[in-house]
Amino acid sequence: MAKFDFSKRDGFGSKFGVIAAAAGSAIGLGNIWRFPYVVGENGGGAFLLVYLFFVISIGIPVMMSEFVIGRSAQRNPVGSFKKLAPGKPWYLVGLMGVGAAFMILAFYTVVAGWTLEYLYQSVFNGFHGKSPEQIGNMFDNFRGSFRPIIWFLIFMVFTAGIVMAGIKNGIEKFTKILMPVLFLILIIISVRSLTLPGAGEGMKFLFKPDFSKITPKVILEALGQAFFSLSIGMGTLITYGSYISKKQNLTSTAFNVTMADTIIAIIAGIAIFPAVFAFGIPPASEEGLVFITLPVIFEQMPGGYFFSLLFFVLLSVAALTSTISVLEVIVAYMSEELNITRKQATILGTVTVAVLGAFASNSSAVFSVLNFTSATVLLPLGGLLIVVFIGWFYNKRKVEAELTNEGEFNSWFFKPFILLVKYLAPIAIAAVFLYGLGIF
Repeated sequence: MAKFDFSKRDGFGSKFGVIAAAAGSAIGLGNIWRFPYVVGENGGGAFLLVYLFFVISIGIPVMMSEFVIGRSAQRNPVGSFKKLAPGKPWYLVGLMGVGAAFMILAFYTVVAGWTLEYLYQSVFNGFHGKSPEQIGNMFDNFRGSFRPIIWFLIFMVFTAGIVMAGIKNGIEKFTKILMPVLFLILIIISVRSLTLPGAGEGMKFLFKPDFSKITPKVILEALGQAFFSLSIGMGTLITYGSYISKKQNLTSTAFNVTMADTIIAIIAGIAIFPAVFAFGIPPASEEGLVFITLPVIFEQMPGGYFFSLLFFVLLSVAALTSTISVLEVIVAYMSEELNITRKQATILGTVTVAVLGAFASNSSAVFSVLNFTSATVLLPLGGLLIVVFIGWFYNKRKVEAELTNEGEFNSWFFKPFILLVKYLAPIAIAAVFLYGLGIF
């Protein structure tokens, strides 16, 4: 059997395409669904400041590390480590990332399917005239029905269709459209939220830090959110990095992606907290905030039908930009390591994830196991090993050459970068890992 022809490998065609795709991978339900309730549970503005510190000091260096690995090797996560560390077991780090991608896509697309159900309910005014208790029951009844599997499969088909079209004609083409749409919708919702009576309390909660709220738990939660919100540790950024042109500046790309991700998360907070405070509803945890609390608010808000519709379009778009990046990890691995076509790899990967996702959709236990194993074990462990690889194992001259495009760009940041990935990042990620396991 002939080997995969890497000379015909697809890639991103523009700088904006790279940023849109990588930012789309990072910007997902974690920013719009998870970020607001984590902020709400951990002290508002104080948490936000700690989060921003970790995004800059840990998130950017880890993202740059993944980009370096991917672009240096121009392979999938497993192939990248095989090429950069031949004969060594580092390829297992890539394999962990691919395994995490399978698990994440299975449960994440289940939640993405929920957004389609709520978009459907918004279109047909399904929340109209219902009490808060009835809206809460809607969510419970929906999850107990067959509909989550239907929406899950529909979302997987959308995802597979985009990935099957390739990098330039699929992922790049769609994310260049979807990301500006996502940003515009979020701005519209934020402006409406800020015009509600009493919205100022929500803004004060989000931006006026109460430093007495900063505890070791809050610090670790902020570090964990910074780590997970940037799509680090699952091979996505290694895969996308492998499609980045040698002419692109990896450092500025990492900064731009991180800035876009952070701005979207903060605007999501602006969209949600003023509305929550205006209606005197404390932020609920997890899915309750988006799938119960916000529909209750939209039902009471003037123009609520329109803004409910916009919000669930926003959630669906955010989820889609993430699911295509995770599926691409699987497709790149299968096509290159199994030597099959992109179409075959997409179908095989989609069917495999669909089987796993069907179990996750029907069983909260399976859903929880996939979530815990990927998010709490594989992602931080993968991220830890990636920075150890770049900081302690891989040739520093090669790292510098990749980050500076062989000296074309200024290298002032290189020494601070190496210090961060050698010392601070491993300690911080290890802390997140142990905290997630409940060790401290």
